[in-house]
Amino acid sequence: MQDNAILPPGGGRASGGNAKVVYILYLGGILIGLLALIGVIIAYVSRNDSGGWVNDHYRFQIRTFWIGLLYMVVSGAATVIVIGWVLFLATLVWWIVRCVKGLQCVSRSEPYPNIETWLW
Repeated sequence: MQDNAILPPGGGRASGGNAKVVYILYLGGILIGLLALIGVIIAYVSRNDSGGWVNDHYRFQIRTFWIGLLYMVVSGAATVIVIGWVLFLATLVWWIVRCVKGLQCVSRSEPYPNIETWLW
């Protein structure tokens, strides 16, 4: 008997559930930083268990964490000259935009358009 079910991209192996959880943890990490750390750990653990478009999300999420950490360190150092507070705000907006766009792509079962970008 042949099954005619339509499989999502990636051959049906990946549903994007963990990727969605990581984005939500990242957004929660704005208030409780530990959640972002938990999110990146989940992304690292899950990246080899999935294939296709979901793997791209995990790679994007890992990059988001490390680039965001770099931006926060630079912002912290720049607070000495007051501009750091503006950089903190810009980093916050950057973080939120990346997470919301990522959630939208996961909901549509699509890969993130440009995972190598440093912006959004």
